[in-house]
This record gives sequence, C-alpha cells and structure tokens, in this order.
Amino acid sequence: MQIISSKENEQIKHIKKLKEKKFRDETNEFLIEGIKLVKEAIYEKQDIKQIVICDDCEKTLDITKEEMYDIAKYNCIYVTKKIFETLTDVKAPQGILAIVKKKVENTKINFKEDIIVALDDIQDPGNLGTILRTVDSIGLTQLVVSKNTADVFNPKVVRSTMGAIFRVNIIKSEDLKTSLQEIKKQGFEIVVSSLHTKNNIYDLDYKNKVIVIGNEANGVKEEIINIADKKIKIPMLGRTESLNASVATGIILYEYVRQKLNFGDVP
Repeated sequence: MQIISSKENEQIKHIKKLKEKKFRDETNEFLIEGIKLVKEAIYEKQDIKQIVICDDCEKTLDITKEEMYDIAKYNCIYVTKKIFETLTDVKAPQGILAIVKKKVENTKINFKEDIIVALDDIQDPGNLGTILRTVDSIGLTQLVVSKNTADVFNPKVVRSTMGAIFRVNIIKSEDLKTSLQEIKKQGFEIVVSSLHTKNNIYDLDYKNKVIVIGNEANGVKEEIINIADKKIKIPMLGRTESLNASVATGIILYEYVRQKLNFGDVP
C-alpha cells in the first residue's frame, strides 16, 4: 500500500485546488469530509471519484471494519497525517475525505410541494448549510438560491448540511425576482420575512407559498419586497429585534410542520 507523503504529488495538488470555487466549477467536483458524510455519499449512491484516508491519524481508528469494507470498494489513496492536515480545514479531522462529482443540475422547480424556500443572497456558509439541512429535515426536496448566495459546495457549507446536500436539489437563479414571478404564476404566494409588519409566522396558512429568506445584514431586497403578497415576522418577547438567518428559517419552517401535523397531512 503506497502512502503519499509529498505535497508535490499531483493528486494532493488537485484536492487542495478543490477548496477554490473556481476549480470546483471547472471540474464539477467538490470535497466532503468526515465519516458521516462519506457514509451518506455511499448510501445516496453519489459519484465518488476518490477517497482519501489518513494512514496515521488517531481519529481514523474510529472507523469500523464494516465501514472500511464499504470504503475500500472505491478508489482510495492513503496519505500521511502531515499531508492530510494540509487538505483539511477542520480543527479535529476524522482522517477521511472524498472527492465527489456534482450531480447534473436540475433547474426545474417542483410545484407539487406545499412550500418553496428561496434564499436572497445568504452569505454565511454555516447559515446556508444549516438551512439546507433544515429544508431536508421537513421533507422538502429543493432550494432556490440567488446567484449571489454563497457557494453551496463550499466545504463549510457541505459539512453543515450533514448529508442534506445529496438529497436537496439546488436551483440557482440568475434573477431571483424573475424566478419568483414565474413561481407566482403557478399559484404560489410570495412571502417575505420583514420587521415592518404586524403579521407573524403563526398567522400564515402554509399552502402554496414561497418563503423568501433575506441576506444576513440587509434582509430581503426592496425589489422582492415590492412583489411580495405577504410579509411575516417572528414574534419576540425580549429586546432582540432579529435572529440569525438559519435560526429564523428553522422557526418559520417548523410552523409549517406544526400545521401539517395538526391537519393530519403527514403520512
């Protein structure tokens, strides 16, 4: 078994480049890291191009024999701890990562789902990944993102999704306002989160709605607020005026879940 110990190795150089969005776009590949994400990728039958295993990392010993048996079916390379540390951004890495081929983009919106979530220039990778995970947790299969939203294949976003990135279709909109107007033509109402309304999230009937979540600093853009059918806010009893974007999204979407449970719409 060959163990790569040189940072000049071409495979190592390739993996390092995948930290850059430009190279991810050029190759249509992205990185996943950690045993859970690798297992999820295997389970979801993703196109795994290569698995990188740290030969002398302590955490790698936590991988069971059964897991290693599944992993060994793929193209695996082994590297030293020193090399692995140049590939990871994680403070306490588990000693395993993989290169995954991006799925062919599906730009068609599924109008059969009760609600559609759209992101207006969300910038923080952690927020984006957590929102993806939340969307997956409530049974939705798609997420519409504006062109200036953070890259969904950023390693931090991918880690935050905890595998949801393999199940949720990301639909990138070059012009979010136009996309929302097209969704509206399909019988959906546009709902934006806003502090400038008396209507709260519990006043809304979550049927045929597209929920727009705004940028962390600036909120939803004015041009989108102007075409919205409804504005909602999360009621707060304390002095805080607003919440983290991913937290706010979770609260809104789980009101949708509560309503489905109350009306017996969940199988």
